[in-house]
Amino acid sequence: MTPESPARTLPAHQERLRLPWWAWPAALLAGLIVALELVFGFPDAPAWPFFAVVLPLSVAVLLPLNGLRIAVTPTEFQVDDARLPVAVIADVIPLDAAGKREALGVGAHPYAFVVQRAWIPTAVQVILDDPADPTPFWVVSTRRPVELATALLEVSRRERASS
Repeated sequence: MTPESPARTLPAHQERLRLPWWAWPAALLAGLIVALELVFGFPDAPAWPFFAVVLPLSVAVLLPLNGLRIAVTPTEFQVDDARLPVAVIADVIPLDAAGKREALGVGAHPYAFVVQRAWIPTAVQVILDDPADPTPFWVVSTRRPVELATALLEVSRRERASS
């Protein structure tokens, strides 16, 4: 067995979808408001436990939303823990804000696989060609839709040529 070259193992595209900076202060502000409401609702209780519990919880709620990983490897498209073999990709369409709205609104399909972040206006639509899978396409939020679409198409063409 020959070891793979570094060029074959490095992702063709890699991106992390992090929360915008303003989400963290907004979460703290919301936690502060909730804690104050609880303090006013229970005037005989000490105030500090409400703040000590609610403020860390308000930030902890955002942690699962921060850092969604998107990667294109030579064999698959990875979106967090979802994997798509690049051999089944028929086409990739970069979407601007209006295109994303169309794909998730009027153009939506009930079997589509969607990973979208509301604070990211752009996305890609990955059209699938797999008769065994009822999923017609994936819609994935990305800050760099043209780069992601180019990487997916290039890797998909390479995979089909080698098959």
